[in-house]
Amino acid sequence: MTETFELAAPIQEVWEFLLDPPRVVTCMPGAALDEVLDDRTFLGTIRVKVGPIVTSYKGRVEFVDVDAAAFRIEMLADGRETSGNGNARATMASRLSSRPDGGTQVVAEANAEVTGRIMQFGQGMIEGISHQLFQDFVTRARERLDTAGEAQPAADTSDAPEPISAIGLLLRTLWAAIRRLFSRLLRLGRGETRA
Repeated sequence: MTETFELAAPIQEVWEFLLDPPRVVTCMPGAALDEVLDDRTFLGTIRVKVGPIVTSYKGRVEFVDVDAAAFRIEMLADGRETSGNGNARATMASRLSSRPDGGTQVVAEANAEVTGRIMQFGQGMIEGISHQLFQDFVTRARERLDTAGEAQPAADTSDAPEPISAIGLLLRTLWAAIRRLFSRLLRLGRGETRA
């Protein structure tokens, strides 16, 4: 999965933000930072709610490579379901580059392996949900960085973060898939008419 997004903030500011887990976690729906082990290793929790099912993962995130000269970060995340035998493992590499207008472009490439109850929704739906979660993260990151210098809300340090409600995400993902299908069908139909 590859995601690209742009921020109005300058590259150094975005870089410092991405290396600051207490700030980053405030942009991740359903996530909580439980413990900072050192400047590269962190423990946390993420909760996802789909209808009546709430799945929680507890795990560890580690910066495995931080290249300040190239503005590149590689992370490894491992988690286990708190009730159940599901696992999640992901790697993500992010590259930052300056834009001509002084803003920043971020390209994030991620690979994930997930097992457990959440996989009953299927690979395609999980990818769609991941994309929507990433878009939510970007929206919140923009809000934080666009209001830099203003008072920021304190990070939620409660033991039980509000779970991600995946019903809305599922519906948006399903609607996007339906739109893509009809778009393809219309293009095929026009091609047949012209033949």
